[in-house]
Formats: sequence, structure tokens, C-alpha cells
Amino acid sequence: MAPANRASALGHRRAAAAVGIFSEPADVLTVAAYAGRSRLAPDPMSAFRVDVLLDTPLVSVRDVTCPGEPVHRGEPEHVTRTHLVFPYRGTYVRHVDGEPSVADASQVLLFSAGDSYQVSHPVPGGDASLSLWMDEAMLRELAPPGLLVDGPVLRFRHARLGIDARAQVLVALLRHSLRQRVADALEAESLALVLVHRALGRNTAHVAGSSGAKRRLVERTKVVLASDLARRWTLAGIAAEVGVSPVYLTQSFRQVEGVPLYRYHLRLRLARALDQLAAYDDLAALAHDLGFSSHSHFAAAFQQAYRRSPSAFRRHILGQH
Repeated sequence: MAPANRASALGHRRAAAAVGIFSEPADVLTVAAYAGRSRLAPDPMSAFRVDVLLDTPLVSVRDVTCPGEPVHRGEPEHVTRTHLVFPYRGTYVRHVDGEPSVADASQVLLFSAGDSYQVSHPVPGGDASLSLWMDEAMLRELAPPGLLVDGPVLRFRHARLGIDARAQVLVALLRHSLRQRVADALEAESLALVLVHRALGRNTAHVAGSSGAKRRLVERTKVVLASDLARRWTLAGIAAEVGVSPVYLTQSFRQVEGVPLYRYHLRLRLARALDQLAAYDDLAALAHDLGFSSHSHFAAAFQQAYRRSPSAFRRHILGQH
């Protein structure tokens, strides 16, 4: 089989396996609640790593990476403290009350104390998230009233919210500035507050809409896209993978996510660029690896989304002002 055909076949198998995660029975897999437990250091016996980037009386930020295998739901996990999780690399699925929700860089996951959930990894390659704990009084002050459940325990009404390009940049700035040690505690705390305000804001966050059936269709679509993020997908190709017409897919996706499908895919690739810029000296190579037709195409899309060039952002996160 020719290399191009092998790549196409591999992509098709990955996409098919990804869609299957929403319908096949759960296997037993011990997946530590890497986004939900208050673990402060890596556990050598676990399959994930937790790096504490910031830990003050008001804010705690942890960078959590998981190798993630294409397996089905793990054992139930329990949230001990309400917090926010910002996926920035890879894809996994969180199952809450039987509903699958794809975790990727387009959203913030809301973990409420007392909730139970399961995690599955439909796409190979692992994943990484920024987990953010915040003083309860401060979080109550930042969250719009309608976002919280009434009662003495701090809980969110939703399991996730869509975030905009500005929030994606803030996630990257917070993580990179702490990783590169170019931000002190006060600056990092302030940046974390701005990020939470933006991610939960009434005018900047998006609550998934439409019916349960359409939401599940959109979740399957997200996993298909994640199965080969750099691929130059066509609408017909994606629709064939999820088994609906291109028109129905386009309409359903916008109703649920509030943005067109093509823009959602573009945002995921640009979010990957935010994650990877520090590791690339050759930005043309990064553009190629993310499936852009040219460096100029990548730079223009990055500039339009984040209001700065890729090279300027790279210099900023590396402390080369």
C-alpha cells in the first residue's frame, strides 16, 4: 500500500475508533482523577504527571499530563473540590451522568465538589490540561450568579463552557510564563484571575445548546477532528465519518457550539500552536506540522485570532521582550 493510502487508512481507522467510544460498553481501567484530585506531586505508580506551577493561598495552578490510551471508560472518579480545568493538548472524553463531553482546547471543564465522572481516551497521543484551584470566596465573586448552583457548597450548573480565543491565549501565557519562570507569584495570580473571569464571563463563555442528540453528534465530530488534527478535512469527509449529511452536520454544529465547524477546527490547530511555539525554532515547520498550506497562511490566521504574530508570541513566552 502506498504511503498516502496507508496514512488515509490509518486516519480512517482512528476516526472510526474515536466515534465508537460513544457507544461501546465500558472496560475497567484505573484512570486516576488527574483533573479532579488535589494531588500535589507526581505519583510514580500512576499513569499521569502533575507539576505544581503555582501554589499560593488564593490560587493553585497545576500542569497535568496523561499518556492516554485509546481505551474506554475508566472507573468512576470523584471531585473533592470545585475547580476549573483547561485542556490545552490532545483530547479525552469526560462522562458525567452518562453524557460524554469531549475535552479539548476549545473549552473549560467545570468540576464541582461531590460530582462523579469517568474518563476515556478515544484518540492516541495523550493529553495535557491546566488545572486551576481558586479561593472559594474569590471564585464566587468572579462567576456570574446564573452559573452557580444555589447552596452552601460551591457548584457549577454546567459541566463545561466554550471559551474564546482570548481565553486560549491566557491559558498559554499562564502556563508558559510559569514554566519559563518569567512571572512571579503576584503576576501569575493576576493572570489566573483574568483567565477565570474571561472563561466564565457572561459575554465571553458559551453554553452548549440544542438537543441531546445533536450535542452527541457534535461530540463525535470533535473526536473525529482530533483523530487527525493536521488533516485537511472536507465537510463531506467529516459527515461521512459521523454518518449524517453535510448540511445537517453544519447546522447542528453551529447550533451546539455557536461557531462554524471550520472555525472550530482552525481554533484547535491554533491552540496547538500556542502550546508548541516554545519548542519550535522553525515556525514554517510548525505551520506544516499543523496542516497549514504555508507559513504565511498560519501567521495570518494566528494574527487574526490572537492579535499578535507567532514570532512575537514566542518571544513573549520565552521572556525575550
